[in-house]
Amino acid sequence: MPTKKDAGEDDELRRNPYEVLGIPCSSTDQEIKSAYRRMALRYHPDKNPNDPVAADMFKEITFAYDVLSDPETRRQYDTTASEVVGTENEDIELDLSSLGAVNTIFAALFNKLGVQIKTTVSANLLETALNGTVTTLPLAVGQAVSRKVEKQSAHFYSVTLTEEEAQDGLICKVQSSAKNKFKLLYFDQEESGGLSLALQEDSKKTGKLSTAGLYFFGFPVYRFDHRVNSRALSRDPETGFFKRLDAFQPFEITELKAGSHVFAVYGDNFFKSVSYTLEIFSSAPFLNEKESLRSTEAQIVSKRTELLKFESEYHEVFAQFTEMASKCAGEVQEIDELLKRRNEICAAYTTFPPTKQGSSKNRSWSKGKSKKKSSLLMEPREEGEVTVREEDGVKKKKWYKFS
Repeated sequence: MPTKKDAGEDDELRRNPYEVLGIPCSSTDQEIKSAYRRMALRYHPDKNPNDPVAADMFKEITFAYDVLSDPETRRQYDTTASEVVGTENEDIELDLSSLGAVNTIFAALFNKLGVQIKTTVSANLLETALNGTVTTLPLAVGQAVSRKVEKQSAHFYSVTLTEEEAQDGLICKVQSSAKNKFKLLYFDQEESGGLSLALQEDSKKTGKLSTAGLYFFGFPVYRFDHRVNSRALSRDPETGFFKRLDAFQPFEITELKAGSHVFAVYGDNFFKSVSYTLEIFSSAPFLNEKESLRSTEAQIVSKRTELLKFESEYHEVFAQFTEMASKCAGEVQEIDELLKRRNEICAAYTTFPPTKQGSSKNRSWSKGKSKKKSSLLMEPREEGEVTVREEDGVKKKKWYKFS
């Protein structure tokens, strides 16, 4: 059964097809094929039923072979793939618009395998927005719009709030029934007329949809990046548990003032355009939901603090347990040695000579000889009559006269 270490928990193993197959970069086509067959047989789902680690490893093996078995794909990987996924720094995000076709293909393939590839909004688009040369579509509060945006492009929307609407609170939500990847953006308006990115929320798959939302209620509302927790769990499940709520952080902006505000939907797919529906509406009809959210998130924040304390207590108790377990093992070993020594001492108290163990043949011969000696038995019957039992078991009667 493969272990987590065998399955390539390390990100570098997952990214490098040569290491996945356990071969050097100079391997021949035949060596690649042999390594693939050997490892595919080892981690095949039929041989490892109900083992998700083996299943993930089998996917990586298959992908590695797909990359390296084709000469052209292998050449492209050798020259470009490391540029896409060669960094272990989780804080670095990729601008897909600057990768080029080949690098984008590899990024998409690795993302499909589960490698966490963080993307950023195109630098060119942000520069255009900062220069104030983007086109915005005005929307009214309560209005929804459905459109399709190209990958690494954005649709900009402006909404104007009254004092009452700003006080009531605002919600901006986007969803994609095709489960496309996108980013929901909010921009601050500069005095120069340009737009600077202030908030960004990546879409998440929820059921049959991918969704993202920004909430402006006048009190802190939190976001939760599940990818951070997934990375922590994959490295160390024990530590990952205590770090589970570290990614639960508040949005930087809690309320909007009266006036004009700009939102945008950014297409974050690798190749396809993004179909979406955007809606901006007042939170006034959702007073109960707002209070429930506020209460629940406060409990989560409290639980996060409790986890920090619990982690400290856990490690302290675990250290004590480890020490006691080690002491227990030592005591058991010492007791066993003392009992063994006692038995040896007791066995030494004897006046009998050591028993000599003969061969099985000699023991059989001695046993037979003993039987022969005792084979003649005289059984008294009547006066002057005895019964003699011969070796062959036949009884004979003999008469003797007594004077």
